[in-house]
Amino acid sequence: MTMIRRTDCEGVHRRDFLSIGTAGMLGLSLPQLLRAEALPANRTQSSSGRAKSVILVWLAGGPATIDMWDNKPEAPEGIRGEFKSIATKVAGVQLAETLPNMATVTDKISIVRSLYHTIPSHAPATNFMVTGNKPTAALQYPSMGSLTAKLLPVEKGVPPYVSFADLRGGASGGAGYLGTGYNPFQIEGAAGGKGKASTFRVRGISLPNNFSLDQLGNRDQLLQKFDSKFAQIDKQDDLVTGLDTFHQQALDILRSDKTKSAFQLEREKESLREAYGNTPFGQSALAARRLIEAGVRFATISTGGWDTHQNTFKSHKERLMPQLDQTLAALIRDLDDRGLLDSTIVMCAGEFGRTPKVNKNTGRDHWARSMACVLAGGGIKRGYVHGSTDASGMAPSTEPVTPDDIASTIFHRLGIDPALELQTPTGRPIQLFREGRIVEKLIG
Repeated sequence: MTMIRRTDCEGVHRRDFLSIGTAGMLGLSLPQLLRAEALPANRTQSSSGRAKSVILVWLAGGPATIDMWDNKPEAPEGIRGEFKSIATKVAGVQLAETLPNMATVTDKISIVRSLYHTIPSHAPATNFMVTGNKPTAALQYPSMGSLTAKLLPVEKGVPPYVSFADLRGGASGGAGYLGTGYNPFQIEGAAGGKGKASTFRVRGISLPNNFSLDQLGNRDQLLQKFDSKFAQIDKQDDLVTGLDTFHQQALDILRSDKTKSAFQLEREKESLREAYGNTPFGQSALAARRLIEAGVRFATISTGGWDTHQNTFKSHKERLMPQLDQTLAALIRDLDDRGLLDSTIVMCAGEFGRTPKVNKNTGRDHWARSMACVLAGGGIKRGYVHGSTDASGMAPSTEPVTPDDIASTIFHRLGIDPALELQTPTGRPIQLFREGRIVEKLIG
């Protein structure tokens, strides 16, 4: 899948941000992991967790949720959009008419209509949404994916955290104070057309031409001998511990068939591939589902273009919503059909919403004070709408929820205490989500 380099209204590129591999002696790249840290993993879990994994469906740019999940066709002129509302599988719950497929799976999801925060700028808002902590200059918080990579065990040969996405600015999807050893394994390659094999792979983790796994083992043994000679010299340096952690993960992935098999989308029925959509986004969602089946804990997929300052209704109707509606509904239905939805949380969100007031360019501008997100699976209540906004969609009117509340609720369902403390490399104790609370009404 070729990453498309785009800029948003703030003029900053959203780009792929991490190359991962193992030691250069093995013919692989590891330039950004030379300072990887490996803090002892705290795997303390509660018995209440049902979920085992998470798929984050990221809508980069800030979707106009007032025209999607919280449609306001009865709002005053200048605020209401062009879309009518349609009935769904849940009595009394309506969605915008551009979501006909999602309307058929509302009995499997929760819609949070009272989500809000106060950061109407792309990078820090993204940071807040994907880390569950308000951004601060004093500390870079780890993404939820990185936290799962640290706190949840995975089988040998399976990457704990993968990303098909180029989250804005890069750091938002990364490991923060945990160290680069807990960054996502970046996925690259193409999905493959009808009847064709995909070329998805973990970036940087591949053998050079004419280089066998046996030769890899010999090189690795030689490298270990060199490492042992310098162990005393380096024992005070976090380089060795972090490098060993990621080096071993990369070797395990190379030697295992689990990840490689997950990328073989051609093993799926053509009808299912078509149900997801023959787009990079759709096929990434299918690959994410296969990776979750293989044991991956956290997968991020992304679709951009939601920064609709102009022609928002045209963009939604012709370009954005058809793809999202098809792929997200297919993912939720497929997970449920396979018995995976009870153990897999799906979260669909962007960094903020859009202004209730339509601007002079028939667009909507940044608006963080009211937005919505979709949650499904992992013990999240089915067929439920949480909270509401006022008649004009300006702000929550009932049961307001913040990004750190959502993160706390997700980790509670993963069996991890949201108040758990980890330590920075300097020994400073940091609570996972310092202001979040578990939203009990979201739990089924």
